[in-house]
Amino acid sequence: MEEIVIALGSNLGDRLEMLKKADSFLNELSKGQISKSSIWETEPIGDARYTFYNAAVKIYHDTDPLQILKELKNFEIDCGREVKPVKWGPRIIDLDIICYGNLVIDNETLIIPHPEYQNRLFVLKPMVEVHENWIDPRSSKSVKTLIDEAPDMDIKKTEIRW
Repeated sequence: MEEIVIALGSNLGDRLEMLKKADSFLNELSKGQISKSSIWETEPIGDARYTFYNAAVKIYHDTDPLQILKELKNFEIDCGREVKPVKWGPRIIDLDIICYGNLVIDNETLIIPHPEYQNRLFVLKPMVEVHENWIDPRSSKSVKTLIDEAPDMDIKKTEIRW
């Protein structure tokens, strides 16, 4: 059974409802007790004009990472996400595999660890809450070190419960 961290984000519609819906989906997908972070509110980047709610969830599974990716993308589409959205644009829901155990995958369909996560406090801060001892297999850096090295951005932990 592998530990998999999924980053969640939403900045369109009822952001909290989207995260709750994703929580239910990930609970069903996981083969073990999930861990979920706090909800963080984050400034928009790129063409996304509205603030995001971001979080991370650690699930457990033993299937092929491409199958997990397929399940996540199908869930996003079922929630109304565009099939080919604008890069760094608004999202009703976004689910990204950040890590899958200590696997390193780099192909045209899937890159693990996620290629941009180390530059995103909106991924790293929630991630440290659910998988604080994880070490990036590419850089050998801890999540805490990556937080210290990440570019600064406007991000705050909310008191919202989900």
